[in-house]
Amino acid sequence: MSFLKSSLAVIATTGSIMLSLPAFAEGLPGEGKSIQPIATGQTGHIFQHAIVQIGLERLGYEVEDSLEAQYPPMHLAIAEGDADYTAIHWDRLHIPIYEQAGGDEKLIRIGTLTPNGTQGYFIDKATSEKYGITNLGQFTDPAVRAIFDTDGDGKADLTGCESGWGCELVIEHQLDAFKLRDSISHNQGSYYALIADTITRYKAGNPIFYFTWSPLWVGSVLKTGKDVVQLNVPFSSLPGNETANTEQPDGSNSGFELNNIRIVANRKFAEENPAAARFFELVTVPIEDVNAELLTEYESEADRAQIYENAEAWIAAHQEQFDSWIAEATKAGQ
Repeated sequence: MSFLKSSLAVIATTGSIMLSLPAFAEGLPGEGKSIQPIATGQTGHIFQHAIVQIGLERLGYEVEDSLEAQYPPMHLAIAEGDADYTAIHWDRLHIPIYEQAGGDEKLIRIGTLTPNGTQGYFIDKATSEKYGITNLGQFTDPAVRAIFDTDGDGKADLTGCESGWGCELVIEHQLDAFKLRDSISHNQGSYYALIADTITRYKAGNPIFYFTWSPLWVGSVLKTGKDVVQLNVPFSSLPGNETANTEQPDGSNSGFELNNIRIVANRKFAEENPAAARFFELVTVPIEDVNAELLTEYESEADRAQIYENAEAWIAAHQEQFDSWIAEATKAGQ
C-alpha cells in the first residue's frame, strides 16, 4: 500500500449494503473481485456515485467504502492504483489535473455520466436591471465594484471557487486576463458556507455576486431570470488554451466551456475489467435529474442513507434502461 492510499480518509457508505443486491451472484463477471471508488466527500456527489456503485454490485463486484480526496490527489490515487475510479471528473475543466496525474498512459475517461455541466458568474437581477450590469468587464468601474464591496476594501467580493476544485484556476486566470485583479476579491473559503451567506444576503435584499455551476442546488434556489442573471465575460480566455471559445450560438459568453461529467478509471483496471468498463460507458444520469435530487437533498438535509435510497428510487424509475446496461456489461465481461 502506498503512502497516498494510507493518507486518504475512508468514508462510510451507510445503507449501500442493505439497499443493494448481493455482490456475489453466481456467474457474474465481477464475482470474487473488489473495486475501490474515490470521491470528494461532498454530499452533492453521493447520488451519482451510488447509482454507479449499485450497478457494479449488480455485476457481482464488491464495492469498497469510498476513499475521499480533493481532485488532484484523487486523480493521482487512481493513476497509482490506490483507487479504481471516480464518477465526478469534469471534462474539460479537469484536463490539467488529469494530465498531471499521468494522462492517458495511466488513466482513462469513460462514457458521459452527466452531460452539459455549466459554470458562470451571477449577480442578483434587481441590481443588474437597476445599474445595467450584464458583463464582468464592467467591474473595472469603481462605481460598479462598490455595489458588491462587502468589506470596504474597494473591491467587489466574489463568492468564488474552493481551492483544489479546478474552477478556481479559471477564475484566477480570468481576473488577470480581464484586468480585474484590482477590482474583484476572489473569496475562496468553504464554498457551501460562502454561498449560504450569499443566499442570506440576497434574502435580506442586498446585492450579490457569485460563481456557481450546474448540476447543483444553487440554481434551483437562485433561479436565473427570476432572481439572478448570468454575466457575460469580455472575451473567451481559459488557462493554457489560447484558442478557447466559450461563446454560445446566441452570442452569450459565460467564460466557461460546457463540461461532460465522466467516469475516470485506472487504465489497467479498465482493461482487466471489461464488464465494469462497459457499464461505465453506458450509465448516464440526465442533468435535470441530478439537479432535482440535489435540491431535494438541500431542502431535506438528506443523510447518506437517504441519498442511497433516492438512488435506488431513480434506478427503479429507469429499471428497463438500467437492466439493459447491466445485460450489455455482463456480455462484455464474458
